[in-house]
Amino acid sequence: MNLTIGYSPCPNDCFVFDALVNKKIDTEGLNFEVILEDIETLNKKALEGHLDITKLSFHAYVYNLKQYILLRAGSALGFNCGPILVTSAKSKFKNLDNISVAIPGKLTTANFLLSLAYPNLKNKIEYTFSDIEEAVLKGKVDAGLIIHENRFTYHEKGLVKIIDLGEYWNSLIKAPIPLGGIVIKRHLDKDLQQKVNKLIKKSVEFAFQNPESSMQYVKQNAQEMNEEVMKKHINLYVNSFSLDLGDIGINAVELMFNKGKELKLFDFETNQLIID
Repeated sequence: MNLTIGYSPCPNDCFVFDALVNKKIDTEGLNFEVILEDIETLNKKALEGHLDITKLSFHAYVYNLKQYILLRAGSALGFNCGPILVTSAKSKFKNLDNISVAIPGKLTTANFLLSLAYPNLKNKIEYTFSDIEEAVLKGKVDAGLIIHENRFTYHEKGLVKIIDLGEYWNSLIKAPIPLGGIVIKRHLDKDLQQKVNKLIKKSVEFAFQNPESSMQYVKQNAQEMNEEVMKKHINLYVNSFSLDLGDIGINAVELMFNKGKELKLFDFETNQLIID
């Protein structure tokens, strides 16, 4: 059986899915057609129902509860690993509400966290995540909301931190940040959903047990990123929650949804959140 699966070319996703899509584990008769896209493109594809299985921002999942259901394996959650709002070293702001900010997409969890911290900030401009630093450096925007590997290198480019939204979330909620999850079409057979979840978990287990095995696939998709940054990226975003969300992870997702609803940042219809 063939299934489409979408995830980003970032090191953490390639680390998680290498064994699955390159058949280093037994995929039990399933073949996966991979679609590699940045996270906001995947969020939009999910809204249109294009993929059988996909990585998406937990913020985007709010708007996809009718079409998709969350798997227990493959997610990216953690403590103090959220997006960082940066600006150029020469910039000084008295009031952040009036600045222009490059964001990696309206549906990203990064944008949700920014809205949580600065609800009156309205001048947001969407960029592909990898172009945000350059937009700040060239003065196209006053500040940028960076995600993924950029958190490890922004200071080398002369950018300075305004706020770490991971630290902000932790001080506010005292729970891991739900950044991205793996969802599957709700209409698919429940046994198939469970099989896919089991295989993703096996893929993560294989990656943990054989960390160097995935590096060729990671490097193939990481473009010019150096190996040290790749490994830092993987170590930050792939952890026990990637094996199984568990009660703590599921509770964190529910807390995020409820906080957003409470502050009227979004609304959603109650639906089963995660596979049984």
